[in-house]
Amino acid sequence: MYRRLPPLNSLRSFEAAARHLSFTKAAAELNVTPAAVSHQVKALEDLVGGPLFKRLTRALKLTDRGRAALPLLSEGLDRLEEGARLMGTAREKNVLIVTTAPTFAARWLVPRLDSFQRAHPDINIRIDATVAAIDLRRDEVDVAIRFGSGDYPGYRVDLLFNEEVFPVCSPSLLAGVTDLTPNDLSKFTLLHTSFATSTGFRVDWRMWLKTVGAMNVDWQRGPVFSSDTLTVQAALMGQGVALPNGAAVRDDLKAGRLIRPFDLSIESDFAYYLLTPLETTDDPAIDAFREWILGEVCS
Repeated sequence: MYRRLPPLNSLRSFEAAARHLSFTKAAAELNVTPAAVSHQVKALEDLVGGPLFKRLTRALKLTDRGRAALPLLSEGLDRLEEGARLMGTAREKNVLIVTTAPTFAARWLVPRLDSFQRAHPDINIRIDATVAAIDLRRDEVDVAIRFGSGDYPGYRVDLLFNEEVFPVCSPSLLAGVTDLTPNDLSKFTLLHTSFATSTGFRVDWRMWLKTVGAMNVDWQRGPVFSSDTLTVQAALMGQGVALPNGAAVRDDLKAGRLIRPFDLSIESDFAYYLLTPLETTDDPAIDAFREWILGEVCS
């Protein structure tokens, strides 16, 4: 049976613009320009023989025919996306794709992956280390570990770690030093991490020093690194005192490679979360990974 359909790009542009009632927001979603969206919608209107939007001075409103078509087109595009996703998952059913921040991958996840592989040798894990915003369904990713507020509609969300931030350093840096107080940090190099905005709010030296009342320390002093991984590495080499997330240094503290000069920490409203799409809650590989990582967090 031959299906008489308008071009898919025109349908996608109209559906996105109709949901947002904005060419600009639709363009951001589709990663094109607003002019391109407007052009595609106009072409669709020419094809169907009438307007789909009322173009007001600073707003869009759907016409009756546009309003009637929107729910059916949204459902149809959802079904197309699901069909494409099923084709992709059928291609490599034994592959589990996990996306997480590079620091969390290097400092916590990768050192523990061997135990998961031993327990599940039939599942091949691929780690995508990035802090970029990812749509798990669109980008064919199975599991995400993200640092944020925990508000992720459409996903099953499991808390992994609250953000507990405290200073750490190499034991060699404090050799012979006793009765250290936070104000004594003025005598040491502070190691900083410059966080990307996509990672959310993070506790920095300025906030930590202010919270503990160390007002005599220049919080801006010291080198700045682009990730916690580099900052922690500098601390391991005795180059100064770092202020990482506790999850990033858990193994180093347990092994004695790093120490806490003070028993003081700050918790923020952000944390590490495990995200899985709601429609994959019965996927055996995803369930196996979820059960394993939640067990590792508690160990």
